[in-house]
Amino acid sequence: MKTVRLTMAQALVRFLENQYVVFDEQEKKFVKGIFMLPGHGNVVGLGQAIEQEAKTLTVYQGKNEQGMVHAAMAFAKQKLRKQIFACTSSVGPGSANMITAAATATANNIPVLLLPGDVFATRQPDPVLQQIEQTNELSISTNDAFKAVCRYWDRIVRPEQLMSAMINAMRVLTDPADTGAVCIAIPQDVQGEAYDYPESFFAKRVHRIERRPAADYAVEEAVNLILKKKKPLLICGGGVRYSEAAKSFAAFAEMFNIPFAETQAGKSAIEFEHALNLGGIGVTGNSAANEMAKNADLIIGVGTRYTDFTTSSKWLFQNENVDFININVSEFQAYKLNAVKVIADAKEGLEAISAALKNKNYISAYTNEIKIAKDEWQKELVRLSQTNYKNKGYRPEIADDNVSAVKQYYKDMGSCLTQTRVLSIINQNIAKDAVVVGSAGSLPGDMQRVWCAHEPETYNMEYGYSCMGYEIAGSLGVKLAAGECEVYAMVGDGSFLMLHSELVTSLQEGIKINVLLFDNEGFGCINNLQVSQGNKTLATEFRFRTKSGELDGRFMNIDYAKCAEGYGAKSYRVTTEEELIAALKDAEKQSVSTLIDIKVLPKTMTSGYGSWWRVGVAESSNKDKVKDAYAELKEHIKKAMKY
Repeated sequence: MKTVRLTMAQALVRFLENQYVVFDEQEKKFVKGIFMLPGHGNVVGLGQAIEQEAKTLTVYQGKNEQGMVHAAMAFAKQKLRKQIFACTSSVGPGSANMITAAATATANNIPVLLLPGDVFATRQPDPVLQQIEQTNELSISTNDAFKAVCRYWDRIVRPEQLMSAMINAMRVLTDPADTGAVCIAIPQDVQGEAYDYPESFFAKRVHRIERRPAADYAVEEAVNLILKKKKPLLICGGGVRYSEAAKSFAAFAEMFNIPFAETQAGKSAIEFEHALNLGGIGVTGNSAANEMAKNADLIIGVGTRYTDFTTSSKWLFQNENVDFININVSEFQAYKLNAVKVIADAKEGLEAISAALKNKNYISAYTNEIKIAKDEWQKELVRLSQTNYKNKGYRPEIADDNVSAVKQYYKDMGSCLTQTRVLSIINQNIAKDAVVVGSAGSLPGDMQRVWCAHEPETYNMEYGYSCMGYEIAGSLGVKLAAGECEVYAMVGDGSFLMLHSELVTSLQEGIKINVLLFDNEGFGCINNLQVSQGNKTLATEFRFRTKSGELDGRFMNIDYAKCAEGYGAKSYRVTTEEELIAALKDAEKQSVSTLIDIKVLPKTMTSGYGSWWRVGVAESSNKDKVKDAYAELKEHIKKAMKY
């Protein structure tokens, strides 16, 4: 057996250079590059190895460890999990900063490879800089915290352990049923230790992402159940996109006249205009999808995890005879809601059921209900798109007895723009193939309802973890994946303040992204949640503290455009529709990253549409409104499914 003597870090980089995936007979290099923030825990070991061994891997300098992992995640999501980035940080704070992003990737089943530096395996210099000493167990370091948020975790304490660790890492990273973040902790001394590695370890290795076929008995059970049902509803989940099963999904819906609703992860698998596409479902869903879901006697979930936002906390499906069929490559997900389980790749499962069902001449019992529901929602879309503070009869979309926040904002900021109107203007004035990126706050709800995705793969929403700070870093990752088309980060001012460091990376690298910053001076959706459950506003608005001791003074009126301008971005501050349209047109012409600071009235986002979300309302309170909210909670719980 021929060997080559390399340090552990050199062997790691050489291994990553030679990993490929095959999907539907299309071969692709699996690891695109490495995001890194160098520090004493990785710069002289892994850093030296990257300098020596990296051939085709592109190296990007991150500005924040969480941000660079979010960029890597968004890249993999846009690439439909067929290509990834690795991310490396130093020990201690650098590693800890990646933990939130690791959780985000794992919650969304998106593959990212994390290579955090670690404390010395020999323990001789302990305690080293940034080391946490655990008096009860000396083997614990910051990196043990990754165990809770990763699909696979390992620590290399001897250089030869790299081989089994990385083969297992690739197993998980290429597993469509159970992928997510993978953490390989690399102690800084072991990174530089050499070993005689077999040359075979560095040979081209091809990982086949297989389409799991549906078992015959599962197809038969599904078909028999469908035949008994008159009003089925399909749910298009993220698995439809990752399986590249959109055409099969649409064909299934069309063949049997079954309407479908979208999850956040499934949105843009099929264009908004499709006659059977009802749009978003659940807490952030619209009236068309939610009314159909309440009356459906069968739910066919394809590639969905059935989060509480999709199921409206398991309350949405009100038909007493409703049953479920789950087509999912993950056994864990397929078992949910006591469903008939079709454990299979989305495309394989749909096509197998379709072939068997076609022979039975099945067709749903829907007549004109689908068109009526879509037409009614289209009218509401028009109303939302035209809502303006100066319109006669204007009302905040969120129920609130005290609308003083709207009036005060208008006075302080001089803007009458509403969030739904702004979204409509953006939707109409950017290219149809542009990709929009989002994650947290009120924007995901509004976008799930009102954003019209005209082309496939133009909606990159992280909503499995709803992580504030994903949006701008995610846009960088999406731009790396999507190429020439324009990419827009849809971000609230709260999320922007949380994390926007990779805007600087985009400028440094000449990778243009567009940041559309919705400034409503606070954490708007949480403010609405507080108020709707009978509470007063508490720490959700960006106001100055007054002599009364409360944060109820005038709004801060932060000029985010100037912040971006200081970094070197082209920026705009808009308070009118005309200014917004002009800024969008000009931003499209720019070669550098842009930021449009859009001053948007609070309380102008969407809500409701036949949904409910279970939250922890106080059982005991001295406020009547809180008592009413708790009584409503109990009534909804009675109707919610118990599994």
